[in-house]
Amino acid sequence: MRFLVLGAAAGGGLPQWNCGCPNCQDARSGKIAPSSQSSLAVSADGERWAILNTSPDLRMQMQVARPLFPRTLRDTPLQSVLVTNGDIDHIAGLLSLREQTPFTLFGTREILSLLSSNRVFDVMNPEKVTRHPLVIGEPFPLLPALQALVFPVPGKVPLFMEDTGSTIQTDLEGEQTVGVRLDDGKTVAYYIPGCARVTDGLLQQISDADHLFFDGTLWQDDEMIRSGTGIKTGQRMGHISISGPEGSIEALKELHCGKTFIHINNTNPVWQPDSAERAYVLAQGWTIAADGMEITL
Repeated sequence: MRFLVLGAAAGGGLPQWNCGCPNCQDARSGKIAPSSQSSLAVSADGERWAILNTSPDLRMQMQVARPLFPRTLRDTPLQSVLVTNGDIDHIAGLLSLREQTPFTLFGTREILSLLSSNRVFDVMNPEKVTRHPLVIGEPFPLLPALQALVFPVPGKVPLFMEDTGSTIQTDLEGEQTVGVRLDDGKTVAYYIPGCARVTDGLLQQISDADHLFFDGTLWQDDEMIRSGTGIKTGQRMGHISISGPEGSIEALKELHCGKTFIHINNTNPVWQPDSAERAYVLAQGWTIAADGMEITL
């Protein structure tokens, strides 16, 4: 399997358009590399590709991703798209794929229903773009020679679907937030860009991983509050933090495979190349995704 990180940042990207935090200022000045919003491309043969989550930056991402360039007048190596939840930073890029070129769109029934309920997504001509509803735990061909299945991951409904008059459950397990298992017959990879907590069931699910792409949104749960950039904790947003006794590094320490943090918020100190936080992540055997990064299994 061959992976290409199209975007490594969480929603808003780095720099975020309305943010003056130190990371965003450094990204604007060139002190650290900017990053677009989270999206991952995968191929089993280097010729046919699938995209996992379509960020609002997708058009720009595809402009610089040579493996995804058209090969003839009207053409694309893109065969399929899979969305893991209905968050804006994972579905808005679908609107950039509306130019009458066929591909298959995969998602759970709940996620596809969300898209169907908003007619703006009808710009993807249903005669060209086949919407394929997925059954939790049931394998399907994402690409020729690449089997996939989706499984529940603790999370929540998209922000724009939250009912402000009721309590929001942030660790729901169902069709609203899923992880993806990818298997080419030789190696197994997992993609989990959003996760509220690591459960025993999730650990069992990913125990056969050769590589894991995992939610790296925040370094610590109250990071946005501490930085003055927001009022929500990571848990309230449906994201486990990297650090601490309840964090993902500790929770996944017994998983012996390649591990990469992706979907990283603009406030996260791991963006800084000389930070103690980044050094700690690397020392624990993790890598930190960056736009344009390629990983081959």
